[in-house]
Amino acid sequence: MPIRISAELPAYKTLENENIFVIAKDRAEHQDIRPLRVIILNIMPKKIETECQLMRLLSNTPLQVDIDLLYMSSHVSKNTSMNHLSSFYKTFDEVKNNRYDGMIITGAPVEQLDYEEVDYWNEICEIMKWSTTNVFSTLHICWGAQAGLYYHFGIPKYLLPEKMFGIFPHKIEVNNSKLLRGFDDRFLVPHSRHTEVRREDIEKVSQLEILTSSDISGVHIVANKNGR
Repeated sequence: MPIRISAELPAYKTLENENIFVIAKDRAEHQDIRPLRVIILNIMPKKIETECQLMRLLSNTPLQVDIDLLYMSSHVSKNTSMNHLSSFYKTFDEVKNNRYDGMIITGAPVEQLDYEEVDYWNEICEIMKWSTTNVFSTLHICWGAQAGLYYHFGIPKYLLPEKMFGIFPHKIEVNNSKLLRGFDDRFLVPHSRHTEVRREDIEKVSQLEILTSSDISGVHIVANKNGR
């Protein structure tokens, strides 16, 4: 089924050329189908590339997916024009009264800063707080995952003595997780990071469980036991 995005969004043409089923929002409004509503908080520098990467994955579903893009109004992007943001993205004030089935919070190249040193930290905290009441389930990626663990559960990140870089074997630790349906018992994952979260900190939080990990690179996927 298609993902519903603006026909003017650069990702629309890219995905269409890849034979991914996209449908313009104005056309989708005429179809009597209740779409899955997903909001993406995109804090990556190269936003158009990230849009395409995530939308490729979201298109692999039998459901119609309606996507809103969100950006930080408290941060000035150096790599994406304000024209692109004002044309295709929304601010938190514009969406805070909405409800969504899912949310994705991306990574950002700020992992070596303390969280409170990130110029949009207060805004992302406000958004993460809002997500607990207005979003059914949230997926945090990369630095977004570290930020979520810190904000919601007080789990710190640690600077590594050297960069973790490479493709490493991982194993499943929770066999009945819905998130891992279709995964092989052993699978490879690329890593490129300067910081980590530690198993012992996560295991102190009863609401959390470690779904996948690596003997080399450590914790990989962590989930709230309530699925949210």
